[in-house]
Amino acid sequence: MKVEKYCNICGKRMRIEAGIPKEDFVVLEKQWGFFSKKDGEVHRICLCEDCYDKWIRTFSIPPQIWETTEYLS
Repeated sequence: MKVEKYCNICGKRMRIEAGIPKEDFVVLEKQWGFFSKKDGEVHRICLCEDCYDKWIRTFSIPPQIWETTEYLS
C-alpha cells in the first residue's frame, strides 16, 4: 500500500520511500468535541518543515523549543 503525504499549505509531496520518510514533516490531528462549532469532526493536516517555520513565525507566543538527544519514532 502506497502512502503519500502532501503539505496542506504549499502542496509539496513528502518524500517517502518504502514506507520510510526521507524528510520530516508535522502532522496535526484534532477531534473536535463539545463547545465547538465542529463537534464530531476530525481534522488532520500535514505541514512540510518550511511551511511550519513560516507558520510559527506568525504566532504571538512562539512554541516551546528544546534540544533532545534521544530520537523516538
